[in-house]
Amino acid sequence: MKPIWKGAISFGLVNIPVQLLSAEERTELNFNMIDQRDHARIKYQRINAETGKEVPWENIVKMYEFEDGSYVVVTDEDFEKADPKASKTIEIEQFIEAKELNPMYLEKPYYVAPVKGGEKPYSLLRDAMKESGKVAIGRVTIRTKQSMGAILPVGDALVLNLLRYSDEIRTTETLNLPEGEKITDKEMDLAISLIDGLTASWNPEEFQDEYTSALMKRIEAKAKLKGKDLPEEPEEEEVTPSKVVDIMDLLKKSIETKSRKRSDPADKAAPGDKSKTSKSSGKSDEKAAPRKRKSS
Repeated sequence: MKPIWKGAISFGLVNIPVQLLSAEERTELNFNMIDQRDHARIKYQRINAETGKEVPWENIVKMYEFEDGSYVVVTDEDFEKADPKASKTIEIEQFIEAKELNPMYLEKPYYVAPVKGGEKPYSLLRDAMKESGKVAIGRVTIRTKQSMGAILPVGDALVLNLLRYSDEIRTTETLNLPEGEKITDKEMDLAISLIDGLTASWNPEEFQDEYTSALMKRIEAKAKLKGKDLPEEPEEEEVTPSKVVDIMDLLKKSIETKSRKRSDPADKAAPGDKSKTSKSSGKSDEKAAPRKRKSS
């Protein structure tokens, strides 16, 4: 795995030499664009607006244009020398309690790995953060963009998760959110019973991209037909919003359906079959007792 950034974490007077490596692995299907008339591939060219000729990558540079139409050519050296320290250092500006980190701000994760000479201070920072339950907040400049970032311990590694700035998060003021809806005790008890019935220990490996798998199966089926149309499939029943009058009935049916699935032997995974891992661990095996709502 090739590092995308090398520098140091600045922690008080301590500098920890590190490198950043992507923690993501994209699995989307790749598609090419073609002309539907003759199925010829579509190509995109970099054209000089004055000459109309294609421009090779090595001749392309960036420029910044001012409001009056004048501009300045910006080189790689300009990006590096604008703030040399920022481009080579993750400056920890503060520590916060882990529970304070709002998931709305999380954007993109990177593994932080020590380079030679940084193993001891790296271990110290990681273990101290685990012990204290703290998350580090700082700034990092990757390529040409400075981002706010949170450094947190995950297992034996430190992870840098880039954060969105506060002005990049939209508020809920424009949303038509419900207020003052009267919820009865019975409705609340049934809803909580359904939630308890679906509660299990989270295992991320149980969740796969089912849509991409289904799309790939359809693509393979079309390939076998060699240009012929696939047979028509029955349309899925349209999902309609639940009306107020039938919420109780829907909750009861949902709980009954969940109970039947749990007791159906055919629904249980065969030994060694990871594709049907049971999710009925923990609280889901126990029938939820009616709950009393606290009076205000």
